[in-house]
Order: sequence, then C-alpha cells, then structure tokens
Amino acid sequence: MPETGMLISVIGDFAVTEDACAKINLALHVTGQRPDGYHLLEMLVTFARHGDRLGFAPADADDFTLSGQFADVLADEPGTNLVLKARDLLREAAGGAPPVHIHLEKNLPVSSGIGGGSADAAATLRGLVRLWNLTLPAETIATLALKLGADVPMCLRSVPLIARGIGEEIETADTLPSFAMVLANPLKGVSTPEVFRRLVTKNNPPLALPRTLHWMEAIRATRNDLEPPARDLVPEIAEISAMLASEGALLTRMSGSGATCFGIFETPIAALRAAERLHAAHPDWYFQATETFAGGA
Repeated sequence: MPETGMLISVIGDFAVTEDACAKINLALHVTGQRPDGYHLLEMLVTFARHGDRLGFAPADADDFTLSGQFADVLADEPGTNLVLKARDLLREAAGGAPPVHIHLEKNLPVSSGIGGGSADAAATLRGLVRLWNLTLPAETIATLALKLGADVPMCLRSVPLIARGIGEEIETADTLPSFAMVLANPLKGVSTPEVFRRLVTKNNPPLALPRTLHWMEAIRATRNDLEPPARDLVPEIAEISAMLASEGALLTRMSGSGATCFGIFETPIAALRAAERLHAAHPDWYFQATETFAGGA
C-alpha cells in the first residue's frame, strides 16, 4: 500500500497507541532573538486531554493512514508530515527498524498554535520506542525531538511545564492545577513567521510566576506577546476571544502563534455548555471543551 491512505481500522485495533495531547501556551513571552534568527521564549505550558491519537502496528511495508476531522489537510501534503519524519529519524538513530503501519486520527486543527504536528511527532517517538522495543538513551530521544521542532521536546514530556530558550530548557510545573477549558479556532490559517516578523518588540520582560499568588492570578499577570500581531493578521482572533469571554470565561488568551484561543471556565460543565452554545452560533468554527492535566500527576 502507498504511504497515504484514508480511513482504516480504529486506533484501538493497533498494537501500540499513543495520545498526542493539545499543547496550550498559558503564557508566551518573547524575551530576545539569537544571532541565528531563533526567538528566545519563556512559556508556561500545559496539555489538554483532547488531542490527536496514533496507532502503531508491525507491517510488511511502511504505511501511513489517516482519519479524523482534519485528516484531509494532511492527506494533501503527506511528505511534510512530522509523523513520517519522526519515524525516519528514530529508525536511523536505532540503526534500522522493521516496517510499521502508523495511523493518525487527526482531531486537532492543523497549524493552529496548539502543537498538533509537534504532539504527533512526539507521540510517534514514544509509540515507536515501545513498538520496536528500543533502549536508546533518553538524551538521544530528546535530541531527535529537538531536531523535529522546538515544540517537540515539550510535547514529548506532555506535562505542565515552564520552557525557556527556544523551548528546549524545560522544568516541570508540578503545582499547576487542572483547568476546565474551551479551545476555539476560526479555522483560519496564521503564518508563524509572519507573526514574528510583525512583532515590534522582541526584548520583552521575562516570565514571572510568584509562587505566593493563586495560579489564576499569576497567569493573569502574564501575556502572549504574539497575540497582538496575530490579531492584526486574523481579526477573528479578537472576535473569538470576545465570544469566550461573553460565555463567562475566567480568562481568555491566544495559544502559541494562533489562531486557537482558550477560555478557562469555573467547571467542566460550564466549559461544555459554553462550547455547545458557541458551536451552535458558529458551526463552521472549531470549539472543543476539555480539561488540562494537573502538574505532579
């Protein structure tokens, strides 16, 4: 079979399965820029229970299939899929590995600021290490993750964390609580390079999270430095943030370089009802109620 199929068995039929959880930037501060052009960031990151799912099984030849709400976007350009790049890098690092069938259930919008591709790549590394029974050092896996993208090391961990540098300097945020949340996206693409080009100030104040404050108070004192230029590119970001606030969100903010915004709600039921009302008002947009993982679990 070719390396691009559509709709086959459900994920549960595979020998190994992995969740690729949505990555949420609760805060993103741009604090500088390296000579090589990479921006220096300080981020407070958490992960949602909602995300993509991957299945892995031995095969006679490499195969990659897709299903899910956003599968068609990746099906158009399979060669750019980070899942396949992760498979090939890991196989090379292992000195060879048998053929594998990988199935991706694509539930997250593509290029939407919540780490979909990076989470898929990280889940591929985790899943194939298990399927192939590899004993590579953790440092080797971490190096492969960074080669795949600055967000992949965070997604490899998939726990609440603080990340600095270009995303590779990671410390866990063990006291961060779980949040009830609605993810919202107008399904309009945002160019990450263009967002950074439009960023006026690239030496902004660093992330400060006083441990004496309630976490919600601490997060309110932070920001996403990429949100203003992203709003200039996609005015719907401001609209969707206002919609979340009108539904009673305790805090709204854009994640990553957009266009996904999140609203934190008092309870999971409040988040679910808000998502239902928002979907009814804009059925052509993406709304998803979820909860984030607590630190230290």
